[in-house]
Amino acid sequence: MTVLKKWLVALCAAALLPAAFAAATDTPEQIVRNVSRDVLEIVKKGDKDQAAVRSQVDTKLVPLADFNRMTALAVGRYWKSATPDQQAALTKEFRTMLVRTYLSALTIYKNVTVDVKGTRAGDSADEQTVQTEVTPPGQKPIGLDFNFEKADNGWKVYDISVDGISFINSHRNQFGTVIRKDGIDGLIQQLSAQNANAAKSGTTAK
Repeated sequence: MTVLKKWLVALCAAALLPAAFAAATDTPEQIVRNVSRDVLEIVKKGDKDQAAVRSQVDTKLVPLADFNRMTALAVGRYWKSATPDQQAALTKEFRTMLVRTYLSALTIYKNVTVDVKGTRAGDSADEQTVQTEVTPPGQKPIGLDFNFEKADNGWKVYDISVDGISFINSHRNQFGTVIRKDGIDGLIQQLSAQNANAAKSGTTAK
């Protein structure tokens, strides 16, 4: 997945952030349609206070996404062998990485458009995929799918795919390589270091 596509994933996911305040009865497509419009307006304003934006984004992301499931899927088969403390640390660092990626997109793309194409049923009645196209200025549309799962408190995002490439799967391959070499603690240390370096330089985590 290219850096450009990662940023596009970030931007469109950021367009869902205020869905934390959406009604529990809203469908995934309603969440995407209603919220993307509002957040794209925020993007156009270009808020310079990154600390404030980061805090706001983090607060809104927590109720929207199922971070535990996202992290477990990204870590793959190694998740079950991690201790509860290691799982908590992995989830924290993965969440921080995603939030920083979202924030980078807020400052890069000002006039991107999001076109919701419809909804595709998942493997069960509790899963749906919202299909969209993202078009940066002067570029071709890029297909972007949001995978939702229905929880007790509403629909939650658990994966995002760009042109058919899963954001979770792409990280699973990277994480597996690190774990096989340095173990679970090695992955935690790597993510922590990347997040710390990104915070210092103001760039997105890789």
